[in-house]
Amino acid sequence: MAEQLTQLLVRWGDGDRAALDELMPLVYDQLRLIARNYLRRERQGVSLQPTALVNEAYLRMVDQSVVKWQNRAHFYAIAATLMREILVDHFRRRQAAKRGGDWGRVSLTDANQELIKADIDLIALDDALKKLESERPQLCKIVELRFFAGLTIDETAEALKLSHATVERSWALAKAWLHRELSR
Repeated sequence: MAEQLTQLLVRWGDGDRAALDELMPLVYDQLRLIARNYLRRERQGVSLQPTALVNEAYLRMVDQSVVKWQNRAHFYAIAATLMREILVDHFRRRQAAKRGGDWGRVSLTDANQELIKADIDLIALDDALKKLESERPQLCKIVELRFFAGLTIDETAEALKLSHATVERSWALAKAWLHRELSR
């Protein structure tokens, strides 16, 4: 199965649009799992459904210029990154609307409890990941593959051509770095 996916990705990367039609049914369930994982980590009030998130990511992938896909892990990493971008865009739009669009009456008690907490976490995480990517790109790639794409240590090691031990150490370091960054 992994080899078939890689072959389809290579064909798609070479411009074969039919390969994408063959590829999507094979990867759709994994993409929905990635989307569900993203959405499950968010607080209540997320208006996107996993299917909508996958569909939007699919549209963005199709619109990209020719990508030289390395393997299925590379594909899932890009899909996970696109989903993260879609969610951040979605939350930023909602946050902008809260600052002036569709104003409604809310009691001070309700306003104090709600504020904008549901939006801050994802945006803060995205900002932290961008900072991590600029400082330590390999650690950011490991976070994307492990946390967002749901790959195992071994799959991540294979995708990045690193040893199992290196990925394990780097994963621990990345988690600690993100925890420190998000705790500020």
